[in-house]
Formats: sequence, structure tokens, C-alpha cells
Amino acid sequence: MPHDFSDVAVKENAAELLDDALSHKRRKCMIGFGSMSDPYIPAERELCLTRRCLEVISRRGFGVSLITKSDLVLRDLDILKEVNQKTKAVVSMTLTTADDSLCKKVEPNVCPTSRRAEVLYELRDAGIPTIVWLCPILPYINDSVENLEGILSICRAAKVSGVLCFGFGMTLRDGNREYYYQKLDELFPGLSSCYAAEFGQNYSVPSPNSEELESVFSRFCKAEKIERDADKIFSFMSEIKRDKQTTLF
Repeated sequence: MPHDFSDVAVKENAAELLDDALSHKRRKCMIGFGSMSDPYIPAERELCLTRRCLEVISRRGFGVSLITKSDLVLRDLDILKEVNQKTKAVVSMTLTTADDSLCKKVEPNVCPTSRRAEVLYELRDAGIPTIVWLCPILPYINDSVENLEGILSICRAAKVSGVLCFGFGMTLRDGNREYYYQKLDELFPGLSSCYAAEFGQNYSVPSPNSEELESVFSRFCKAEKIERDADKIFSFMSEIKRDKQTTLF
């Protein structure tokens, strides 16, 4: 792109557009945030566009499902609780590593994992159902059993409703492969040559520990009765509550 990634175009009338769209819907549904862009980018602190949209959703009696890495979601906990009492509110958070120092390398400019864990605990205490996205798993970086168990311990303590995992590895397209290798050279010297030798130009880049990680993950979800089936989790996030049940079970 010809400009800094931090430069964003703001749709200042987003809440008004949403209000108009919802006014014409006959059937209530879940409104999704965060599929393409985090709803709590730094500018949201001043803009309050996400908050205004949540206010519209609550007033109109719709549900909401949002995905974020930001603790700013707690600013809107009052509205999320209000929505959850009327219909359903679901908050998803990505957890990539249990190590804050590693988190700051692979996920700069967002709150560290320890803070995201605190957010999940507050949402738990507020009765808001949560989902954890366990991705991406980067070979030779965060694909250890120790790291996985650290993340899963947070999921257990937070009493998450489900954990989404799309396999233990990552994908690399032409263009982002070059950028990724550049970052590897900056942050993990020597690792890019290891990637090139093992994965070449492959789109799919699986962790060499995939089998062991899958075994740990599967046993955990079964023991803790935490849903891992992606279809069931996506249904939970997209289907509005018709009664008082707000869990996957």
C-alpha cells in the first residue's frame, strides 16, 4: 500500500448506517465485529465508533459477536452485559503465546497475553461467553508443548466456551512470505534459512510438532469439556439466543 499501515479511513457515520440497516430487519440476528479488522484499534479510544455501534445493537435488540486482541473491550463491558441479558454477546480473543516477551515480538502494538488473560477473566465474571482463537502457530517459535499448555491453562481458568484451532502451523502466500522472512531475520536470526530449507515456497507451513500438539490439545478439550469443533463454535457465535442458554452445552 502507498501509505503507512497505521493510516486508516474512518467511516464516521457507521453507527447511523448500522441503525438504518437494522431498522429494516424483521428478524433479530447476531452482528459480527472483527472479521477483517480489530474493532478496538487505538483510534477507537477517541472515536468510540464501536461503542456507538454496540449501543445501536443493544437498543435494537440484536446480538453481537466480536473478535479482538485489545483490553479496550472492557470499556464497553456495560453495553456487552446489557446485550447479553437481552439476546447474546460473545467475545473472542486471540492467544498466540503464553510468554509476554515473545508476544511482544510476534504481536507488537497490542496488549500482551497476560493482559488478555485478565480481560477473559473479567468477561467470565461478567457472564459474557468467550472463545479463544489459537492461531497462528509459528514453527520453531511458539509451537512448543510448554507454550500450548500455558495458553490452555488460561482457557481453563477463564472458563472459555470454546477454542478455535485450524491446525498447528501457518500459511505463507507470495508477498507475505518475503515480509515474514524479513521479520524472522530481524527477530530470530538464522530462522529464515531454516524455513526456506524445510518449507521452500510451500503455502502450507505445518509445525514439526503438529502431532504432539494435536494430542495435547485434544486431551485438554475432552477433559475440560471445552468445545473445539469449529462448526459448532461458529454456529454458537452466529446464532442469536432464543432462550436463556448462553453456553455451547
